[in-house]
Order: sequence, then structure tokens, then C-alpha cells
Amino acid sequence: MASSVAVKRIFSLLGLLLALVQAQALERPNILWIYLEDVSGWFGCYGEKLIKTPHIDSLAARGIRFDRFYTPAGVCSATRSSIIVGAMQTTFGIHNHRSGRPSFRGKSMGKTFDDIRLPKGVEPLPVMMKKAGYFTFNQSGKDDYNFKWSAAEFYSPNSNKNYWRNRKPGQPFFGQIQLRGGKLGRRAPAVTDRAKVPVPPYYPDIPLVREEIAHHYDCLLKTDEQIGQIIAALKRDGLYDNTLIFCFSDHGYKLHRHKQFLYEGGIRMPLIVAGPGVQPGQVRTDLISGIDIAPASLAAAGLAIPTHMEGADFLAKQYQPRQYVTAARDRCDYTIERIRAVVTPRFKYLRNYLTDRPFMQPSYKDPWPVSKKFREMMAKGGMNETQLIFFGPKKLPEELYNLASDPHEIHNLANDPKHRKALEQHRRLLADWIKQTGDQGQVTESDAGLLATLKRWGAKCVNPEYDRVRHLFETEKKP
Repeated sequence: MASSVAVKRIFSLLGLLLALVQAQALERPNILWIYLEDVSGWFGCYGEKLIKTPHIDSLAARGIRFDRFYTPAGVCSATRSSIIVGAMQTTFGIHNHRSGRPSFRGKSMGKTFDDIRLPKGVEPLPVMMKKAGYFTFNQSGKDDYNFKWSAAEFYSPNSNKNYWRNRKPGQPFFGQIQLRGGKLGRRAPAVTDRAKVPVPPYYPDIPLVREEIAHHYDCLLKTDEQIGQIIAALKRDGLYDNTLIFCFSDHGYKLHRHKQFLYEGGIRMPLIVAGPGVQPGQVRTDLISGIDIAPASLAAAGLAIPTHMEGADFLAKQYQPRQYVTAARDRCDYTIERIRAVVTPRFKYLRNYLTDRPFMQPSYKDPWPVSKKFREMMAKGGMNETQLIFFGPKKLPEELYNLASDPHEIHNLANDPKHRKALEQHRRLLADWIKQTGDQGQVTESDAGLLATLKRWGAKCVNPEYDRVRHLFETEKKP
């Protein structure tokens, strides 16, 4: 009899425990990343006056607007690879753009390519969330990771459409919605007055530049509409109040000196966080890195942050603001480059390693009309001193800018004796970071990686680093 009572008590306790676990699961917030592609943060909530962006402005008013958010790179695959693992791309050798891929735009790389694998025990965020019982999805589909991965491992079954609507009743979701942003092209109607757009001093004020800038404003107007549609869908399904939203961009818009580079226009991006547990109407000016988004997402889901993540939960009450953030530029498409950036609250330090080549190396942007015009002006002496910082024939090994007084980064203080102390401080920060994280971009890409790039781009690969594998490329081309 006593044993029967004990068994009933055990079952009763088990039932209570199961109910508590189920209740906790129901209370876990949904987590949604609204991932903007090639979007510079020219939104009303960031002080923009030329266009109105009511939907993203209302999202910012509901939560926190971050004014000093920096992405790990100025190009999509390196940034996205870094953010999804919560660590700098250079730590795991996933820093070269569009690397680690057995095929490229339908073309097989054959047996010899840079087959990049994450170290054992390093799991990307969607895998961790899925194992924790979250329904995971990536709507509109851009992943762009520079390592071997599996969609079946990352995302839940039936997750390729309808956002969150195919999950089990009460199941929380972790989702990514990719918005084309600066890549909307003709889907963004031309409505912005080209004559009214501001032209930064590092560009010549010519019609082609005004067209590029105005087109980006047009893209932002369309992006704001799309964000409004996402918010409306969450409200329609009764999910808005229990969904923690991270809205951010992978890097800046496409024009030269922005996308692919580490100036402010390339890596200082919009970040807005709103939802349960976040007090509305906040503005934060401390330094946040893209590698902090994954740890913050895990913490919001009640999950432990693994030791491989170099980022931190910047939403935690006990969070200590960063002293600095870093960013890295490495090979983009066929253009080999190596630049590192250190950003502190006041200064930006840039270390240019490959001073044997200009910033304006051959690149995928060369066929653009605006690129052709830039090169024509460069050849004919049509650029002023400020514009030649980027468009000139040489680049200096070091750049130091006071971001508070020089937001356009045009007054290099690296050789100014008055800022010697700041220069040495930032040199040390970079050297220590390289040593502590084991920056794998400090050496030239592997032969397999260079060979795979040659297979993708052929004669466009003009950098001298390719010379050591050209014979392998020629051998593989032979029937």
C-alpha cells in the first residue's frame, strides 16, 4: 500500500515537473532577426531628415536604438559567418569572402577547394536554438557562410515558407528574415530628389554619385515598408508582444569606400532591439559588435553562452561596456586585401598591411558606370586631396581618426605628434587582439583557397598571391 502511494506521488511530481517545463517553454520569447542587406542606417530614428521611415522609427521607439554598432566586416559572408557563431571570422578561418564552398554559382570546384570546417564543439546559433526546442527558420533564404554547414541541421522541417506558422502549438521560434535592402534594385522606385541628397566630401559631387546615394534612399523607403509588413504579420498572429526583435544590417551600402571596407560607412551600422524585457525609448552609445548578437539571443532564450563565443550579452543587467571593437577586411571575391580596424569610444585605428597596392584595386565594381567615371577622374587629376585618400595611387600603412570631430575620417592623425600616445595605444590593442584570438588572416590564404578563387574568377585574379598556384589552375584546366 505504501509503495503504491509512493509511486502515485512520484508520478504526481513528474507530472508537475512536466507541466512546469511546458509552462517555461511557453514563456520563452520568440527571437527574430530582421537582417538588412547592404543597408546604411539613414533612418529617421538616426536623425535622417531627407526621407521618412515610420515603421523602423516606431520599432526603435519601442526598444533600444544603438548608435555605435559595428559589424565584424564590410562584406556579407564574412560578417554573416562571424555573427552566426558569435566570434570574429578571423578566429575560425572563415574570413575570406565566399570561401569554403564546393560549388560557386552552379560551377563545381572539383576535388581541390578550401573545405573549411568549424572546430569540434563550435555550433552555430540556429543549431543550438533548434536543439533547445526552438522552431528555426530563415525566410528569404540568404545564409552565405564560409564554412561547411547543413540546412537540415540549422532549420526545422517545413520552415522554408510561412515564417513561424508551421511550428508546433506553443513552440517558440528563432527566425531570420532577410531583406534585400540596398540590393532591391528596380524594386525600389526612384522617388528621392537626386538634387537634394548629401554628398560626403570623400566623393566627387557628380550626377552618377548622386544617383547611387539617392537610389539607396529609395531602397530604404522600400525596406521600411517591408519592416512594417513584418510587424503587422507578428501582430496578426498574436506574437508581437512575446517576440524579441533584433533589426540590423550586415554592412554599408554598395558605393566605394563603404561596402567591403572598414571606414564608418562600411561597418558602423543600425541596430535596434525591441520586445519583451526591453524598456522602450532607450538610446545607447556604447560600442556593440556584431559578435554580441548571438550571445544576447541565447541569453534571451534562457540558454548558456558557450565558451567559443567571443561576444557578450549586451542586454544583461550586469553587462560591462566594451573598451573597443574590431573589424577585418580580407579577400573579397578575387581582390586580395588585408586591413584591420580597432574602434574605441573616441578613435578609429586602421592598419593597412598590403601597401603595395591602392585601395582602388581591380574589383567586381569595375564595370559600373560610376566606377569607370571614378577611374577616369583619377587618371585626369580630377580628384581633390580629400578624395585621393581613397582614390589615390597609394595607401598609408596606418590611419588614425578622431571620430568625434572627424566622422568622415579624412584627417589622418597617425603622423601627428600630438596623437602619438593614442596611436601607440591602438597599436597595442590590435597586436594584443591578434595574439589573443589567433587572427588567421595574418597569413596568405591556403593554396586550396587561392586555387578555388582562380576557378571562380579566372583572369580577374591579378594579385601576386595567385602566382604560386597558377600552374595548378592551368593543369586542372587541361582535358
